[in-house]
Amino acid sequence: MATPHSWAAHAPARVDGAAARAEALTKAYGQGDTRVVALDAVTVTIPRGRFTAIMGPSGSGKSTLMHCLAGLDAASAGKVWVGDTEITALRDKQLTRLRRDKIGFIFQAFNLLPTLTALENITLPMDIAGRKPDAAWLDQVIDTVGLSGRLKHRPAELSGGQQQRVACARALASRPDIVFGDEPTGNLDSRSGAEVLGFLRRSVDDLGQTIVMVTHDPVAAGYADHALFLADGRIVDEMAAPTAEKVLERMKRFDTAHRTS
Repeated sequence: MATPHSWAAHAPARVDGAAARAEALTKAYGQGDTRVVALDAVTVTIPRGRFTAIMGPSGSGKSTLMHCLAGLDAASAGKVWVGDTEITALRDKQLTRLRRDKIGFIFQAFNLLPTLTALENITLPMDIAGRKPDAAWLDQVIDTVGLSGRLKHRPAELSGGQQQRVACARALASRPDIVFGDEPTGNLDSRSGAEVLGFLRRSVDDLGQTIVMVTHDPVAAGYADHALFLADGRIVDEMAAPTAEKVLERMKRFDTAHRTS
Protein backbone atom coordinates (compact mmCIF):
# COMPACT_ATOMS: atom_id res chain seq x y z
CA MET A 1 0.00 0.00 0.00
CA ALA A 2 1.38 3.39 -0.93
CA THR A 3 2.45 5.56 1.96
CA PRO A 4 0.07 8.54 2.39
CA HIS A 5 1.13 12.14 2.29
CA SER A 6 1.59 14.01 5.56
CA TRP A 7 -2.10 14.35 6.36
CA ALA A 8 -1.55 16.22 9.62
CA ALA A 9 -1.13 19.43 7.63
CA HIS A 10 -4.67 19.00 6.32
CA ALA A 11 -6.32 18.24 9.65
CA PRO A 12 -9.33 20.47 10.41
CA ALA A 13 -8.45 23.49 12.51
CA ARG A 14 -11.62 23.34 14.61
CA VAL A 15 -12.73 20.45 16.78
CA ASP A 16 -15.94 20.97 18.73
CA GLY A 17 -16.14 18.70 21.73
CA ALA A 18 -16.34 14.94 21.70
CA ALA A 19 -18.04 12.80 19.08
CA ALA A 20 -17.90 9.87 21.51
CA ARG A 21 -16.35 9.11 24.86
CA ALA A 22 -16.09 6.37 27.44
CA GLU A 23 -15.52 6.51 31.18
CA ALA A 24 -14.15 3.50 33.09
CA LEU A 25 -15.48 1.26 30.31
CA THR A 26 -15.18 -2.41 31.19
CA LYS A 27 -16.24 -5.41 29.13
CA ALA A 28 -15.89 -8.93 30.52
CA TYR A 29 -16.99 -12.30 29.23
CA GLY A 30 -17.72 -15.37 31.35
CA GLN A 31 -17.76 -15.86 35.09
CA GLY A 32 -15.37 -17.03 37.78
CA ASP A 33 -12.29 -18.86 36.54
CA THR A 34 -13.41 -18.51 32.93
CA ARG A 35 -13.90 -14.75 33.16
CA VAL A 36 -12.00 -12.82 30.46
CA VAL A 37 -11.64 -9.03 30.66
CA ALA A 38 -11.63 -7.61 27.12
CA LEU A 39 -11.68 -3.97 28.26
CA ASP A 40 -10.28 -2.92 31.61
CA ALA A 41 -11.67 0.43 32.85
CA VAL A 42 -10.91 2.33 29.64
CA THR A 43 -11.45 6.10 29.62
CA VAL A 44 -11.14 7.75 26.22
CA THR A 45 -12.43 10.71 24.21
CA ILE A 46 -12.94 10.64 20.43
CA PRO A 47 -12.67 14.22 19.13
CA ARG A 48 -15.22 15.51 16.66
CA GLY A 49 -14.09 16.16 13.09
CA ARG A 50 -10.97 13.98 13.32
CA PHE A 51 -9.77 10.61 12.03
CA THR A 52 -8.82 8.30 14.92
CA ALA A 53 -7.11 4.92 14.47
CA ILE A 54 -7.43 2.25 17.17
CA MET A 55 -4.54 -0.20 17.07
CA GLY A 56 -3.24 -3.18 18.96
CA PRO A 57 -2.39 -6.86 18.61
CA SER A 58 -5.03 -9.55 18.23
CA GLY A 59 -6.95 -9.89 21.50
CA SER A 60 -5.98 -6.42 22.72
CA GLY A 61 -9.60 -5.23 22.89
CA LYS A 62 -9.58 -2.82 19.95
CA SER A 63 -12.66 -4.23 18.20
CA THR A 64 -14.46 -4.60 21.54
CA LEU A 65 -13.78 -0.93 22.28
CA MET A 66 -15.21 0.09 18.90
CA HIS A 67 -18.28 -2.12 19.36
CA CYS A 68 -18.98 -0.65 22.80
CA LEU A 69 -18.48 2.94 21.61
CA ALA A 70 -20.85 2.26 18.72
CA GLY A 71 -23.51 0.63 20.86
CA LEU A 72 -23.10 -2.74 19.14
CA ASP A 73 -22.02 -4.41 22.38
CA ALA A 74 -23.16 -3.70 25.93
CA ALA A 75 -20.62 -2.63 28.54
CA SER A 76 -20.18 -4.68 31.71
CA ALA A 77 -19.43 -1.49 33.64
CA GLY A 78 -18.70 2.16 32.97
CA LYS A 79 -20.43 4.68 30.71
CA VAL A 80 -20.37 5.54 27.00
CA TRP A 81 -21.62 8.71 25.31
CA VAL A 82 -22.23 9.44 21.64
CA GLY A 83 -22.31 13.22 21.48
CA ASP A 84 -24.26 14.28 24.55
CA THR A 85 -26.28 11.06 24.80
CA GLU A 86 -25.27 8.41 27.31
CA ILE A 87 -25.92 5.27 25.29
CA THR A 88 -25.27 2.95 28.24
CA ALA A 89 -28.51 4.31 29.74
CA LEU A 90 -30.68 3.72 26.66
CA ARG A 91 -33.25 0.99 26.13
CA ASP A 92 -32.92 -1.27 23.11
CA LYS A 93 -35.34 0.66 20.88
CA GLN A 94 -33.73 3.99 21.78
CA LEU A 95 -30.28 2.56 21.07
CA THR A 96 -31.41 1.15 17.72
CA ARG A 97 -32.79 4.57 16.75
CA LEU A 98 -29.59 6.32 17.81
CA ARG A 99 -27.41 3.91 15.80
CA ARG A 100 -29.64 4.45 12.77
CA ASP A 101 -29.66 8.25 13.02
CA LYS A 102 -26.26 9.13 14.49
CA ILE A 103 -23.78 6.38 13.57
CA GLY A 104 -22.38 5.00 10.33
CA PHE A 105 -20.64 1.62 10.00
CA ILE A 106 -18.04 0.26 7.58
CA PHE A 107 -17.00 -3.36 7.98
CA GLN A 108 -14.34 -5.58 6.45
CA ALA A 109 -17.04 -7.42 4.49
CA PHE A 110 -18.74 -4.97 2.16
CA ASN A 111 -22.28 -6.13 3.10
CA LEU A 112 -23.85 -4.92 -0.16
CA LEU A 113 -27.07 -6.39 -1.53
CA PRO A 114 -26.23 -8.02 -4.87
CA THR A 115 -29.56 -7.23 -6.52
CA LEU A 116 -29.34 -3.48 -5.88
CA THR A 117 -27.33 -0.90 -7.80
CA ALA A 118 -24.55 1.07 -6.14
CA LEU A 119 -26.87 4.04 -5.62
CA GLU A 120 -29.64 1.84 -4.19
CA ASN A 121 -27.14 0.27 -1.77
CA ILE A 122 -25.95 3.72 -0.70
CA THR A 123 -29.47 4.98 0.09
CA LEU A 124 -30.83 1.68 1.45
CA PRO A 125 -30.62 2.53 5.20
CA MET A 126 -32.50 5.80 4.62
CA ASP A 127 -35.05 4.04 2.40
CA ILE A 128 -35.70 1.50 5.18
CA ALA A 129 -36.08 4.34 7.69
CA GLY A 130 -38.51 6.14 5.37
CA ARG A 131 -36.29 9.20 5.03
CA LYS A 132 -35.30 11.02 1.89
CA PRO A 133 -31.57 11.72 1.49
CA ASP A 134 -30.29 15.27 1.38
CA ALA A 135 -29.65 15.48 -2.38
CA ALA A 136 -26.83 18.03 -2.14
CA TRP A 137 -25.05 16.07 0.60
CA LEU A 138 -25.50 12.79 -1.26
CA ASP A 139 -24.01 14.31 -4.41
CA GLN A 140 -21.06 15.61 -2.40
CA VAL A 141 -20.44 12.19 -0.82
CA ILE A 142 -20.67 10.41 -4.18
CA ASP A 143 -18.31 12.93 -5.74
CA THR A 144 -15.84 12.59 -2.86
CA VAL A 145 -15.88 8.79 -3.07
CA GLY A 146 -15.44 8.92 -6.85
CA LEU A 147 -18.42 6.75 -7.81
CA SER A 148 -20.32 9.10 -10.11
CA GLY A 149 -19.81 6.82 -13.12
CA ARG A 150 -20.70 3.61 -11.29
CA LEU A 151 -24.03 4.36 -9.62
CA LYS A 152 -26.06 2.06 -11.88
CA HIS A 153 -23.67 -0.87 -11.51
CA ARG A 154 -24.48 -3.81 -9.25
CA PRO A 155 -21.84 -5.14 -6.80
CA ALA A 156 -20.80 -7.98 -9.14
CA GLU A 157 -19.87 -5.35 -11.73
CA LEU A 158 -17.60 -3.49 -9.31
CA SER A 159 -14.09 -4.20 -8.04
CA GLY A 160 -13.50 -4.87 -4.34
CA GLY A 161 -12.24 -1.34 -3.84
CA GLN A 162 -15.29 0.12 -5.57
CA GLN A 163 -17.61 -2.05 -3.46
CA GLN A 164 -15.95 -0.81 -0.29
CA ARG A 165 -16.28 2.77 -1.52
CA VAL A 166 -20.01 2.12 -1.97
CA ALA A 167 -20.06 0.86 1.63
CA CYS A 168 -18.22 4.02 2.76
CA ALA A 169 -20.68 6.24 0.89
CA ARG A 170 -23.58 4.32 2.46
CA ALA A 171 -22.13 4.98 5.92
CA LEU A 172 -21.83 8.71 5.19
CA ALA A 173 -25.03 9.26 3.20
CA SER A 174 -27.23 9.91 6.24
CA ARG A 175 -24.69 12.44 7.57
CA PRO A 176 -24.03 10.58 10.84
CA ASP A 177 -22.28 12.17 13.80
CA ILE A 178 -19.58 9.48 13.71
CA VAL A 179 -18.51 6.63 11.42
CA PHE A 180 -16.89 3.47 12.78
CA GLY A 181 -14.76 1.30 10.51
CA ASP A 182 -13.69 -2.22 11.57
CA GLU A 183 -10.65 -3.16 9.44
CA PRO A 184 -12.30 -1.48 6.41
CA THR A 185 -9.37 -2.32 4.10
CA GLY A 186 -8.80 -5.84 5.42
CA ASN A 187 -10.25 -7.52 2.30
CA LEU A 188 -8.59 -5.20 -0.22
CA ASP A 189 -5.31 -5.21 -2.10
CA SER A 190 -2.85 -2.41 -1.37
CA ARG A 191 -4.00 -0.16 -4.22
CA SER A 192 -7.72 -0.49 -3.44
CA GLY A 193 -6.99 -0.07 0.27
CA ALA A 194 -5.14 3.17 -0.41
CA GLU A 195 -8.11 4.45 -2.44
CA VAL A 196 -10.55 3.72 0.38
CA LEU A 197 -8.27 5.25 3.02
CA GLY A 198 -7.81 8.33 0.84
CA PHE A 199 -11.57 8.68 0.64
CA LEU A 200 -11.95 8.36 4.41
CA ARG A 201 -9.26 11.01 4.83
CA ARG A 202 -11.06 13.35 2.42
CA SER A 203 -14.37 12.76 4.19
CA VAL A 204 -12.77 14.23 7.32
CA ASP A 205 -10.95 17.09 5.57
CA ASP A 206 -13.62 18.07 3.05
CA LEU A 207 -16.89 16.93 4.66
CA GLY A 208 -16.03 17.44 8.35
CA GLN A 209 -16.76 13.80 9.18
CA THR A 210 -15.59 11.99 12.32
CA ILE A 211 -13.99 8.61 11.59
CA VAL A 212 -12.91 5.93 14.06
CA MET A 213 -11.08 3.01 12.45
CA VAL A 214 -9.87 -0.23 14.01
CA THR A 215 -6.82 -1.51 12.15
CA HIS A 216 -3.69 -3.58 12.63
CA ASP A 217 -2.03 -1.95 9.58
CA PRO A 218 0.55 0.81 10.28
CA VAL A 219 0.08 2.23 6.78
CA ALA A 220 -3.66 2.57 7.33
CA ALA A 221 -3.03 4.29 10.67
CA GLY A 222 -0.81 6.77 8.83
CA TYR A 223 -3.94 8.31 7.29
CA ALA A 224 -5.31 9.21 10.72
CA ASP A 225 -4.90 12.35 12.80
CA HIS A 226 -4.42 10.36 15.98
CA ALA A 227 -3.71 6.75 16.94
CA LEU A 228 -4.64 4.93 20.14
CA PHE A 229 -2.75 1.77 21.11
CA LEU A 230 -4.40 -0.98 23.15
CA ALA A 231 -2.85 -3.95 24.93
CA ASP A 232 -4.55 -6.35 27.33
CA GLY A 233 -7.75 -4.30 27.32
CA ARG A 234 -6.13 -0.99 28.23
CA ILE A 235 -4.99 2.07 26.31
CA VAL A 236 -1.23 1.97 26.74
CA ASP A 237 -0.13 4.76 24.40
CA GLU A 238 -1.30 7.30 21.85
CA MET A 239 0.29 9.16 18.97
CA ALA A 240 -0.57 12.44 17.27
CA ALA A 241 0.02 12.77 13.51
CA PRO A 242 0.99 9.10 13.09
CA THR A 243 3.04 7.87 10.17
CA ALA A 244 3.42 4.26 9.04
CA GLU A 245 7.05 4.25 10.15
CA LYS A 246 6.39 5.67 13.63
CA VAL A 247 3.43 3.34 14.19
CA LEU A 248 5.39 0.28 13.09
CA GLU A 249 8.24 1.17 15.43
CA ARG A 250 5.82 1.69 18.34
CA MET A 251 4.11 -1.64 17.67
CA LYS A 252 7.44 -3.47 17.54
CA ARG A 253 8.26 -2.02 20.97
CA PHE A 254 4.94 -3.22 22.38
CA ASP A 255 5.45 -6.67 20.88
CA THR A 256 8.94 -6.94 22.39
CA ALA A 257 7.73 -5.77 25.80
CA HIS A 258 4.81 -8.21 25.70
CA ARG A 259 7.05 -11.17 24.88
CA THR A 260 9.51 -10.35 27.67
CA SER A 261 6.93 -9.54 30.34
